[in-house]
Amino acid sequence: MSTRYNYSLTIKWTGNKGTGTSAYTAYDRSHSVSMENKPDLACSSDAAFRGDKTKHTPEDLFVASISSCHMLWYLHLCSVAGVVVTDYVDNAKGIMIVTDNGGGYFIEVTLYPEVTITDSAMEETANELHREANKLCFIANSCNFPIHHKPTCKIKAAN
Repeated sequence: MSTRYNYSLTIKWTGNKGTGTSAYTAYDRSHSVSMENKPDLACSSDAAFRGDKTKHTPEDLFVASISSCHMLWYLHLCSVAGVVVTDYVDNAKGIMIVTDNGGGYFIEVTLYPEVTITDSAMEETANELHREANKLCFIANSCNFPIHHKPTCKIKAAN
């Protein structure tokens, strides 16, 4: 049986400089993302599209959601399999194409998780669980482009 979950948030444009969208250069792309009981996110478009480079972009958040979902599934699978992870860092990268009409789409995302585990005997299992996490990841399953994984695994005995 399937279970349905609903997610709600509010996007508020904060970039009206006084004349609204009277011209392409007359407004900021700034906006906020608000969710109940969570801190607001200050967002904008990418600097390449007249945005504020100091704020989160939809593209940043999209790649972050893929990386975050993968990590959470991976940590779950490791805990079930007896792989003790003590550190996890991912330097994810996404590639987006802009089309001639100004639209665009992502063509791939590559995750580079650097995982530290406590037992060298579990290294093969730790690496294999990335494939399983990808199969289960809610966000990855919603994408129509490849998500690659290039993990590295370090061994550091627990203190």
